[in-house]
Amino acid sequence: MKLTSRHLPGVTLITLSGEVDAATSGYLETYVDRVRRDLHEHLIIDVSRLTFLDSSGLAVLLAAATLARAHGAALHLAGLQTRVARLLEITGAWRAVTVYDHVEQAIAAVRALDRAEPTEPA
Repeated sequence: MKLTSRHLPGVTLITLSGEVDAATSGYLETYVDRVRRDLHEHLIIDVSRLTFLDSSGLAVLLAAATLARAHGAALHLAGLQTRVARLLEITGAWRAVTVYDHVEQAIAAVRALDRAEPTEPA
């Protein structure tokens, strides 16, 4: 498994490649927690190079989605491969995340969400 990240305004973008299973899911969890700057930021994970995801990896993604939602943000997955998409579908986990075909679509959607949120009075 290989992980990289970068920060955009209001977003932490993580690129995940390889396999996530019981042996690597703990590292994924630690990595997500470490690179996220603010719990109110949206989290976009580029999974276009993710070749395998087991239930332990899925649990990490669902925990990240729950934490994001609790802070007014969301987990966005971009570039789902067929195998991973099928896992989300058969478990019902797709309801907890927002899915996009490409990272660029996810970034544009998050920016649109941020523009649509009401501002607090001064």
